[in-house]
Amino acid sequence: MNKKFVLALTLAITTCVANSQTLRIGLAEDPDILDPSLARSFVGRIVFASLCDKLVDIDEKLNIVPQLATSWQWSADNKALTMKLRPGVTFHDGEKFDAAAVKFNIDRHKSQPGSNRRGELSPVTTVDVIDDLTAKINLSAPFSPLLSVLADRAGMMVSPKAAQANTTNFGAKPICSGPFRFVERIAQDRIVLERFPNYWNKAEIHFDKVTFQPIVDATVRLANLRSGQLDFIERVAPSDMASIKADKKLAISRITELGYQGITINTGKSDFAQKNPLGRDPRVREAFELSLDRAGIVQVAMDGEAQAGNQWVSPGNSFYAKNVPLPKRDIARAKALLKEAGVPNPSFTLMTPTTSDGQRVAQVVQAMAKEAGFDVKIQSTEFATTLNLADKGQYDAFVLAWSGRADPDGNLYSFYGCKQPLNYSGVCKPQWDELLDRSRSTLDAAGRIKVFETLAAETAKERPIVYLYHRNWLWAYNKKLTGMRTIPDGLVRVQGLKM
Repeated sequence: MNKKFVLALTLAITTCVANSQTLRIGLAEDPDILDPSLARSFVGRIVFASLCDKLVDIDEKLNIVPQLATSWQWSADNKALTMKLRPGVTFHDGEKFDAAAVKFNIDRHKSQPGSNRRGELSPVTTVDVIDDLTAKINLSAPFSPLLSVLADRAGMMVSPKAAQANTTNFGAKPICSGPFRFVERIAQDRIVLERFPNYWNKAEIHFDKVTFQPIVDATVRLANLRSGQLDFIERVAPSDMASIKADKKLAISRITELGYQGITINTGKSDFAQKNPLGRDPRVREAFELSLDRAGIVQVAMDGEAQAGNQWVSPGNSFYAKNVPLPKRDIARAKALLKEAGVPNPSFTLMTPTTSDGQRVAQVVQAMAKEAGFDVKIQSTEFATTLNLADKGQYDAFVLAWSGRADPDGNLYSFYGCKQPLNYSGVCKPQWDELLDRSRSTLDAAGRIKVFETLAAETAKERPIVYLYHRNWLWAYNKKLTGMRTIPDGLVRVQGLKM
């Protein structure tokens, strides 16, 4: 064989292998179902960022930016949003993306049994197909969070043909219109996506595959990154940050989350609420909160990589209700409240995911609450299972981290609204529903802040959720990986990423 030919062939094969790259991402948990209507986990949103494009997205400063919609306009009465759609977009099965697909998806989000998008889109009444590339979303009342809602799973578009063909198990083989398409999933092991050759923005995609590997232990995740088995890991253990900084092969990113870490309490979701004093008596919940030192929790559980907080948004957020400031730890007052409630030594089970940060939080809370007289038993449970148990009300209290949304409504409505899908506490108060609705229909920021102040004062009396802190998203990745964007929602945008 000609030596020049062999050399050329070898170079061609080498080039092909070099250009055939897989981005390997380590997740802190295994995502739940990969159906945008039904999904509710943060790690699922990380996978969706590569799999399912949305009508709009957010940027580093939380501005709404185009994705599948290129422009939009509100009606004069703010009760309709007309969106112009991107031409030439196809789903992974070759079906065309158009206004009819937008109507199908929003209707599906609102009507599908078990949908977790229902509350997010409750003001939406109908969607009109004006023409192939124009959709009009009609509302029952002005709805200030709508665009930020469409920048998340409620704005994700799946193939209508595929969803209609598989009504009961679409999440097992999702078909969207994102940069990568679904290949396989092995529970607790990996999710594999491959590049979609007809992606509308394919010039920005530089990997042939993306694999997501759930590795619950943060130390093991980091070891896999250091050994070259992974290229990127999310939620680095704060205690590992110093050693990562000293590693010349690795880079780090940090940004404060939009959401919160808190403890959700079963106050009315099921009979469990009446079986322990924490669930049935607000005085016991107040005593529990007063037993906690948030700054201490941040320091011990998070190595200082978080901001102490007592609301659904951080104290630095423009929508933070300043009339309900961060309470100080008061063991004497906590004991007095427990004595008043007739339960000087209440006992309850604190369910926590098996993630490293969840475990640390539970242990610190257990130790602090004990000083006030609480007997806290820790129940470590796989993350997806914790969500199912919380949904059924089969728990006393639950360490739950919420990744947050650009608009505070995304941290509130589904958790406090009567019978809303993420209302794990089971709280249901008509006056809270009225406040939530008012916060959505009030378009000026000052008016919304006043509503949030009233709601903060109301929820502080009942405490169905005891907010603890707002985490820093801590990422570590191979220094050869360029184009990384740190956006406060904590999701990994694959567009522009190169090795």
